[in-house]
Amino acid sequence: QVRLEESGGGLVQAGGSLRLSCAASGSIFSINAMGWYRRAPGKQRELVATIYSGGRISYADSVKGRFTISRDNAKNTVSLQMNSLKPEDTAVYYCNADLRPTMRSVFSDYWGQGTQVTVSS
Repeated sequence: QVRLEESGGGLVQAGGSLRLSCAASGSIFSINAMGWYRRAPGKQRELVATIYSGGRISYADSVKGRFTISRDNAKNTVSLQMNSLKPEDTAVYYCNADLRPTMRSVFSDYWGQGTQVTVSS
């Protein structure tokens, strides 16, 4: 069974920084993309950043220049360094991985439980 475990959320003042980390464990044959999504109160879930196994990265326009995603393929971990945080970044942040549990599996999405990030003004 695959498990994604997030850490690093919390409360920070506007302009501050937080670092989120996510570790994928369990039966994992290969991982394509790993990334972060968020859901703010009353809003739909949105993509924050994604990093592919080959290194290609994409960011939501709202976080470009402030957030940095990184990945350790050997450890199956992904991190999100969030700088210059704004109140509008307040949301539950979810780790996501597009992976195959076994060689015979197809790629499927797996999700962490989510970690709360609150930015006060």
